[in-house]
Amino acid sequence: MQKPDRGNSSPAPSRGGRRPAIELGDLDMRIARDGTWFYRGSAIDRMPLVKLFASVLRREPDGSYWLVTPAERGWVTVEDAPFIAVAVDREGDGPEQRLIFRTNLDEIVTASPDHPLRVETADDGAPKPYILVRPGLEARLARPVFYELVEWGQEEPIADARQFGVWSGGQFFRLGDPGEEI
Repeated sequence: MQKPDRGNSSPAPSRGGRRPAIELGDLDMRIARDGTWFYRGSAIDRMPLVKLFASVLRREPDGSYWLVTPAERGWVTVEDAPFIAVAVDREGDGPEQRLIFRTNLDEIVTASPDHPLRVETADDGAPKPYILVRPGLEARLARPVFYELVEWGQEEPIADARQFGVWSGGQFFRLGDPGEEI
């Protein structure tokens, strides 16, 4: 039997050699629908700090959002999506076309099977478009960005039906029904 170390002891490391992250609970941090980050009710105006927080943002399978470091983790409120797609560029045409999005935090993501576009319908019938930025983390497309996609959209015969959408990265992403007002 080993004799315990003297002095203050810490919890034993986990099987991976790291100590489990300390649960801090609710951090009183919120990401508003417009992409603004708040801490204790005040907007965080320093972009490098917001980008640092965003780099450790994770989404759990239950839908909750957490800031996770090797030492600590704390819960964050996200009103809609943690990021906003504020710009889109198009390279090429047809199925080989690439749609390249820039988020409000200057992350670049190309719509593809790994970064799909999806469009939900809000309670008022308005479209709510999103793109997957990182596993579990999406950007809501700003209205002007979505309107650009609609302008570039086309009808395609997909699965024996005509669908309206855009191509990117070899995949067709549905934006709505043909003839539906978007």
